[in-house]
Amino acid sequence: MSIIDLNNPPPDHKFKLAVEPEETNGERTVRLAKDLGLFFFAMALVAIIMWLCVDTLRSSASADEKKWAMSILTSAAGGVIGYLIRK
Repeated sequence: MSIIDLNNPPPDHKFKLAVEPEETNGERTVRLAKDLGLFFFAMALVAIIMWLCVDTLRSSASADEKKWAMSILTSAAGGVIGYLIRK
């Protein structure tokens, strides 16, 4: 095991010292519940918007309404593909 002198660090090296509070089980539970609730709310909202767009495309709507519905569906599909590819 090597010993590092913190008063004289090696060249091209940096060191950090961090003091962070520990997350309790209660805080972790609240954070996870909040994150899951927000995730499911967002998924429900996106599903409703997608359903409205598909319903617009199936109905006897005008050409302009079908164009905006198709552009929203295309944007959503691009977002999902971008999320899955992660680039």
